[in-house]
Amino acid sequence: MWKENIDINQIVEIRTRTNVFFGVGAIQKIFQIAEILKSKNINKVIVISGKNSYKSTGAWDVVQKALFEYKIDFINYDSVTPNPTTHQVDEAAKLAKDFGARAVIAIGGGSPIDAGKSVAILLEYPDNNASDLFEFNFSPQKAAPIIAINLTHGTGTETNRFAVVTIPEKNYKPAIAYDCIYPSFAIDDPALMTKLSPNQTKYVSIDAVNHVVEAATSKAASPFTVTLAKEVIDMVVEFLPEAIIDPQNLTARYFLAYASMIAGVCFDNGLLHYTHALEHPLSAVKPDLPHGLGLAILLPAVVKAIFNDKSKVLTYILAPLISNCENPSALSVAKDVQKWLQMVDVKEKLSDVGFSELDVNKLVNLAFETPSLSGLLSLAPSGTSKEIIQSIYVDSLTNL
Repeated sequence: MWKENIDINQIVEIRTRTNVFFGVGAIQKIFQIAEILKSKNINKVIVISGKNSYKSTGAWDVVQKALFEYKIDFINYDSVTPNPTTHQVDEAAKLAKDFGARAVIAIGGGSPIDAGKSVAILLEYPDNNASDLFEFNFSPQKAAPIIAINLTHGTGTETNRFAVVTIPEKNYKPAIAYDCIYPSFAIDDPALMTKLSPNQTKYVSIDAVNHVVEAATSKAASPFTVTLAKEVIDMVVEFLPEAIIDPQNLTARYFLAYASMIAGVCFDNGLLHYTHALEHPLSAVKPDLPHGLGLAILLPAVVKAIFNDKSKVLTYILAPLISNCENPSALSVAKDVQKWLQMVDVKEKLSDVGFSELDVNKLVNLAFETPSLSGLLSLAPSGTSKEIIQSIYVDSLTNL
């Protein structure tokens, strides 16, 4: 197989709208990035992170050394949680403004990077706050430079123009998409991902699978998104079990990180629809619910809902999971997806994470009321009726 000829220790530069330094040891490229920042007279930055992983992975030691070497002053906001909130973004933005930061370095998974993108916008629009941004009270055209150091193989946010932040008072979890928040540089170093817990490893990888299933079947899909989707699913099916068995397996982490990165490019082009639009209300209502787990719970029901409209694409990209590619049906393929999730030990349904039929109407309403989610629903291949949204939630309460 071609993958056996890849030198995972070679740092390659992948050019999308973001320049991505990719490979084992890529964190060392922060010195080159710091030199570029300094050459642009950027002498102060804010570092956005969670509490622990930016240090425990070893990323922070290297970043600090680079900033010290190039005499770039920094301040660290380390209070980003999973499913970050507008309050956290506002706190970080105030810290950045008061410090005089002129660029953002975000270290972590999707949560710190999305929060960092949001702060980068607010640095350029000091009279606005995070609620203004995520309730679409203005449309930003500029942002401070963003450097994304990615510590997970799931969100793809290091290569795209999206950010997601929760407005807790309203149970809203909107997504924004602006060209100004493509990171200038990103680092994908698989060696920084070996400390992901087994659950994190599974959930982030399933996030990447959802990205491409949606991007390949949306109304904005193209041959490009279908091609990327096939590659992503092939790699996740092959390498996720290896990463679960041996978390230190750098080859497995490498290809999962690559799958995640190109999945980010895939949905940057083909966009998203049902699974993400319906998951955002779940983790907005229950912020402790991991995003990837919420997506996993919904995925079989979404496949069932869209299969008749997108049977050929789904049969092609999901081939490694399908038991009968000659005569597949909506229910059989959805059950095959569910079996794969169970094989990687993701067995939860909505009823297992605290939801019941009594919650369905509220979730359906949030899917339509939350800013930006109606846009995702409009791209879904099987319509935007409340009945189909309701059916996906109901089917996700228990096994198909």
